[in-house]
Amino acid sequence: MSIRVVQWGTGNVGRYSLDAVLADAELRLVGCHVTSPEKVGLDVGELLGRPPIGVRATGSIDEVVAMRPDCVLHMPLPSAQVGDDPGHDTDVLCALLASGINVVTTVGYVYPKAYGPEVETRLRDACMHGGASLHGTGANPGFMSELVPLVLSGLSRRITRVLVRESSEFSRYPSPQIIMGMMGFGQHPDAFLVHSARYQRWLTGLFSESVMMVADGLGVELDSIEVHSEEAVTADELTIAAGVLPPGSVAAQQWSWSGLVRGHEVVRLEAIYKAHPAVAPEWSSPAWVCRIEGDPRINLEADRWITNGLLATAMHAVHAVPAVCSAAPGIRTFLDLPLIVGRGSVHLPAG
Repeated sequence: MSIRVVQWGTGNVGRYSLDAVLADAELRLVGCHVTSPEKVGLDVGELLGRPPIGVRATGSIDEVVAMRPDCVLHMPLPSAQVGDDPGHDTDVLCALLASGINVVTTVGYVYPKAYGPEVETRLRDACMHGGASLHGTGANPGFMSELVPLVLSGLSRRITRVLVRESSEFSRYPSPQIIMGMMGFGQHPDAFLVHSARYQRWLTGLFSESVMMVADGLGVELDSIEVHSEEAVTADELTIAAGVLPPGSVAAQQWSWSGLVRGHEVVRLEAIYKAHPAVAPEWSSPAWVCRIEGDPRINLEADRWITNGLLATAMHAVHAVPAVCSAAPGIRTFLDLPLIVGRGSVHLPAG
């Protein structure tokens, strides 16, 4: 029997997810939730630029609950960074879970412990009330910063520090809402300073989840997590897919989150974000670095670790659905679930 799925969100990640659900023999799309009023009532096929499929979009959570899906693939823009209610995503997740609907989300919640006992308890209680499971995933955070170093740690006799670094440039990313809005590229440094307060809280929440999951997976209790950030401006006007960055505006960001024990850095996550590859050449790095310092020393680097992070985020969520639906009720992280693999992803050449 197929797993009944509702897609929540039809943005850059959500559309990839919809395509994947429709192509997956184990899954059946029974509904779609949208936040844009102009999309309500449209057939999902129309949203994807294909013939109608008989599933129409709704903007009502009550209608989603009434569909009685087995799982919701929750992929809106994060309320912690977008909109007037930072806690909206938590409210939605709790409502779905308490109604008995499993949820796989890509807006965070990879390790809800990082948000404090109140949020974690609310989510756990909702899971227990509805007999449902919650799993947060993504490419980074959600895979690269947590699962990969934990898997590599199995090769180690002694570990002194774990480092993961992502270096990404967004010149071809066509979303002004994310690049200029959420990330603050193109803003004057003074305006960015005001903007970055909420942005930093959001990013720090996400990557603190990763730091804490790695530490807990390694059996280490952290004393604190420290965050550091720097920005670089462009001297010239830059045109990117999301718009135009004026001279003197923020065009690169460098972030780090350090998990400390007695002042010693045990887990360090770094992110370098550039709106254009020509900016801040001093912040040069392979696209992905994962380093386990200790015995033996393990170092993996890739100049282009993934060609499409949006697709990867969607696929890891879709592939997780069967495992999450089969799991015992509760918050289910990478530390709880079996290995999530690319079901049905192998395509052999003809003949």
